[in-house]
Amino acid sequence: MDPLFLAYSYFRRRKYEQCVELCSQLLDKNPYDQAAWSLKTRALTEQVYIDEVDVDEEGIAELIMDDNSIAQVARPGTSLKVPGTGQGAPSQGVRPMSQSGRPLTGFVRPGTQSTRPGTMEQAIRTPRTAHTARPVTSASGRYVRLGTASMLSSPDGPFINLARLNMPKYSARPNLAKSLFEYIFHHENDVRNALDLASGATEACQFQDWWWKVQLGKCYYRLGMYRDAEKQFKSALKQQDMVDTYLYLCKVYVRLDQPLTAVEVYKQGLQRFIGEASLLTGIARVYEGMNDMSNTVQFYKDVLHQDNMSIEAIACIGTHYFYTDQPEIALKFYRRLLQMGVYNTELFNNLGLCCFYAQQYDMTLTCFERALSLASDDNMSDVWYNIGHVALGIGDLTLAYQSFRLALASNNDHAEAYNNLGVLEMKKGRLEMSRAFFQAAFNLAPHMYEPHYNFASMSDKVGDLQSSFNAARRASDAFSDHMDSKQLLSSLRKHFAML
Repeated sequence: MDPLFLAYSYFRRRKYEQCVELCSQLLDKNPYDQAAWSLKTRALTEQVYIDEVDVDEEGIAELIMDDNSIAQVARPGTSLKVPGTGQGAPSQGVRPMSQSGRPLTGFVRPGTQSTRPGTMEQAIRTPRTAHTARPVTSASGRYVRLGTASMLSSPDGPFINLARLNMPKYSARPNLAKSLFEYIFHHENDVRNALDLASGATEACQFQDWWWKVQLGKCYYRLGMYRDAEKQFKSALKQQDMVDTYLYLCKVYVRLDQPLTAVEVYKQGLQRFIGEASLLTGIARVYEGMNDMSNTVQFYKDVLHQDNMSIEAIACIGTHYFYTDQPEIALKFYRRLLQMGVYNTELFNNLGLCCFYAQQYDMTLTCFERALSLASDDNMSDVWYNIGHVALGIGDLTLAYQSFRLALASNNDHAEAYNNLGVLEMKKGRLEMSRAFFQAAFNLAPHMYEPHYNFASMSDKVGDLQSSFNAARRASDAFSDHMDSKQLLSSLRKHFAML
């Protein structure tokens, strides 16, 4: 059999390693074999390819040193960085919040669990994951694996020496330029050389190829030149309507903190591509970021009308129903996920909570046992924390205390477990232990109002009115609608006025 035909067969069947080996053998015999060279670049690219549309991490540098926002003080409901009280949003006392002040989502996406620190001090405390001395950015954190992929796949060195590559020569050859660009951009993670190649190819085709404009926009986006990326994506859309181009353009507007413009662009895309699930999902994510839960649920339901196997939509709707005090309906959505083959710790954890609040006690502990058997070091603490909540619900304080301690044994930075242990210690009369737990809780999670309020009420009982006042004020700042904090502040102010 012809080796090149066999290599193409391996490529179509996603057996990329065998394809690379065959192409390397062909290139050893004839280094000028353009077909084998192009196929090898495509196979190496597919091994490390990441969908740029959906994956988008924000590192510390992007969050702290961001100078792309239009207004420093944005109006409510127009910014993703300023948490608002959107329509249909559950109270912060019901649904746990992220550090940015928005409710936790039911589906973990890149960026949804990011801390979004508000101060440089918090940014410095955040552990670094990259092998560089600079703060973690999207270029040094997520892409660090892509930069080393070439050396791992080619023990004798990189397949293509980019420093000696004649960019104008390859820019003028459209049959090789596209595969070479994807190799440089995805496999080598050399954005500047990829930008040079894309610029030359765009000029070579007299600015008539929309694909090269999209690639230019991707390079500008990766380099942080968002306005230039916006121009390229808009120009590409004038020549050719593509779903991916709309998604890229909306990513630019989200990074520029213009969520309403992003929603408008998504809706323009829906006029061209009616019922496209990825566009509907994008609108739902933006509304979720703005804390507008009613619109979020509505668009996720629209996603399910088009794609009833969308795990993200099912999980987010189930979470919304759970936190709006409808655990029976949430249970149906989580059972649907189980029927679809999703089998992980988080799902059984949520099933256990839904069964408990829906008064199906026979299934509650079974689900938590299954969650514990599947749990890893990353999510073991959350399972024990929820078991502790179930123990509190049935009045078993000893089991609750042990569960919260086990949560801390799995994750020593679990602020919620510290807070609940402080409450249990306060009930036992151990005020010093309780004070230490509350202090640990609001050191780890300053955005949480519960440890501040609990510390304030405890200090009020022992007569430390000044500490009580300071903690109650911090609780009120963290959650302005918390009535207990307001009442405590009011009574303390009256007491201070009488002195």
